[in-house]
Amino acid sequence: MADDCRAAGGCDTHHHEERPQESNLLSKVAQTKASRRAFIKGVIASGAAMGASGYLFRAGEAQAQARVPGAVERLVSLKVNGQTRRVDVLPHETLANTLRYKLGLTGTKLACDRGECGACTVMANDSTIYSCTTLTHAVADREITTIEGIAKNGQLHPVQKAFIEEIGPQCGFCTPGQVISAVALLKANPKPTVEEARRAMSGNLCRCGSYQQYLAGVMRASKEI
Repeated sequence: MADDCRAAGGCDTHHHEERPQESNLLSKVAQTKASRRAFIKGVIASGAAMGASGYLFRAGEAQAQARVPGAVERLVSLKVNGQTRRVDVLPHETLANTLRYKLGLTGTKLACDRGECGACTVMANDSTIYSCTTLTHAVADREITTIEGIAKNGQLHPVQKAFIEEIGPQCGFCTPGQVISAVALLKANPKPTVEEARRAMSGNLCRCGSYQQYLAGVMRASKEI
């Protein structure tokens, strides 16, 4: 090709020697861009995975810590959502861990794990308790109701319907605890005032800030019960 160019009087060999180098350079640039894209995608994917798995990791960690050397599980009969469930329980095991990781009732959420946020709220004999700070053995003789036991025969409870109509749930993480607290309130006091409802719901935190919507839902449900 160089001879043909010389014959045409238009180019020299130096020009042709640079083209492979330019090609290699462009190839390296393309590879670098592809590598950067792959790296960024990897960072984003791993970040999302870490965010999603953080909750599961905490759960696994909590279970591992619960297994103290020398602790012996004892078979307990729990009355949960109208059914008797037999389960092996450690002496210091919390009700939240029993419900979630041994009975598969994952509607009960674990968040603060120290009785502050209300995400783990369930009912024991129609009274609300924080299951993350309640030992399973301590409530073995009570009727436990979780969010899975609120709807009946495929029909939502009036509280659940009202929360939907008032657009209460946002991320939804606190919603099970909010529902349980509202149901317990209306069992004890079917026609609460706004202030009574606000006080009864004060033990449930909502990071999305939907307090007014949840409160409106309670008041709406009170008219349907």
